[in-house]
Order: sequence, then structure tokens, then C-alpha cells
Amino acid sequence: MSDRILVTGGTGKTGRLVAGQLVNRGIEALIATRYPSSADHVYFDWDDPTSHASALDGVTSVYLVAPTDRTEQLPAMRPFLEQAVSRASGRLVLQSASSLDEGGPMMGEVHAWLHTYAPRWTVLRPSWFMQNFTTQHLPSITHDRCIYSATQDGRVPFIDVADIAAVGVEALTDPALASRDHVLTGPEALTYDEVAHLIAEEVSRPVHHLRLSMEKLTARYVGVGIPQHYAMALARMDEAIAQGAEDRTTVEVERMTGHTPNSFVNFLATNRSCFDTA
Repeated sequence: MSDRILVTGGTGKTGRLVAGQLVNRGIEALIATRYPSSADHVYFDWDDPTSHASALDGVTSVYLVAPTDRTEQLPAMRPFLEQAVSRASGRLVLQSASSLDEGGPMMGEVHAWLHTYAPRWTVLRPSWFMQNFTTQHLPSITHDRCIYSATQDGRVPFIDVADIAAVGVEALTDPALASRDHVLTGPEALTYDEVAHLIAEEVSRPVHHLRLSMEKLTARYVGVGIPQHYAMALARMDEAIAQGAEDRTTVEVERMTGHTPNSFVNFLATNRSCFDTA
């Protein structure tokens, strides 16, 4: 039987790249979405159990991106995971985060569930995305000429989502890979002050890092429509960075894919136009 891989979050940052890289290898990628619009799409909704069985029809492996509109993912994902374990003969690959240990909050609970119940599983634990600066941070960079955070002097080994996707594809397609988690990082850890300086150099205009307290960052998130409990969870992640939780690099991207992870300087050069067209 040929591989048929279901990609949840298939229209998102990593999911669409995972699907594209699978197709480039000649592997069928089925994109799970609430709004299917083409032949390679299938209707899927975490909150609609009636969509789960049909989405898994003929599927061998699954790329899992948890729902992001809540802080407790396992209750929403468990009904689907139970079906996936019994019906998919291959591997379940979860995109989690470097800040979330097995058994911890959010995707950490899903990680622990997979370890207990899935015959073959992989958990990707990437650090923060480089693409955050061309998406959610972009309005403040272009309009306020600053990046808001509560990270203080904490360092982050920002990673390109293309590198995450490349590792995900290896995990989905290598049947000999041992079940475990992989902490994925870029090649260097940077403070937000350093990030602001590098962006300023690239765009040839001032960009600063504005240091906020956790409370003020929470209020800023709430002000743009993020629910209070989720805003607090995001702000606490910044506080953890300030305390050194992300100050590390790993060689997992190169070990899994054979290529070195993209650098932040190269990422900025490649995406220079984003800062001009915003």
C-alpha cells in the first residue's frame, strides 16, 4: 500500500510546507481543513467527531497540528487520536514546542498521550518561528518601529518553519525512526534586542525592542482580541524566555535532514520585501 499522509493544519505555516514537500517526493498528502476547496483537501474539524473517520480513510500516517484557539488541546484531540491509533498503520507526528515538556501543559499532554498509546510517534519541539517577525510582529515593526515582548535579555534560537517541515517529512516517511521527541532550533540564540538590530540593518530604518512587563504584554494581547487566559499563557512563555528557558541550540535539524538550519540573517535577506509591502 502506498503512503497517504493526512496533514492537519495543512493550510498553516508548517502544515502547508509539509504537504508540499511530501508531494515533491511523490507521496500523497491530504490536507485536513474545515474549508476544503480542492481534490487534495478533506473536511476536518477537531470539534466535529463526524469528520474524523472520513478524514482517516486510507491514511497511513498523520501530521498533527493542535487547535490553537484553546490552552487545553488533549480533550479536543483525543477522540481523533484514538481513531488514528487504530486506523493509521504508520506514524503520528505532533508539532509541539520546545517550551513544552512531555506531560506539561497544552501540547505536552498530547505528547504524553502519544507516548503511552501510539505504536509509532514523533514529537517535534521547535523553538520560536523566524516567521513570527513577518506575521504577528510585522504590524508593530512597520508602524511603531518596535517589537514588543516580555523576554528582557532572554535568548531564543529562532527557527525557519521550512526546517521544521523538513524534519516533519523525515519523521513521516522513515519507518525505522525511533519514537521520541526532537528539540529543533536555528543555529544561534538571539535576544530580541539583537533581532531588532538585525531587522533595522536589513530594512535601513530604526527598529527597537520595547521591553514590557508580563502584565502589560498580556493586556496588549487582550487588546488585539486574544482571550484573557490564552493571552496570559503567551505572556508566561515570554517570561520563561527571560529566565533562560530557550537559551540553547541543538543539531537535530542537520541530523535529521542532512542540511544546516537557516540563519536569521539569511531569513531576513530572503524575506526583505515583507517589510516593504506591509
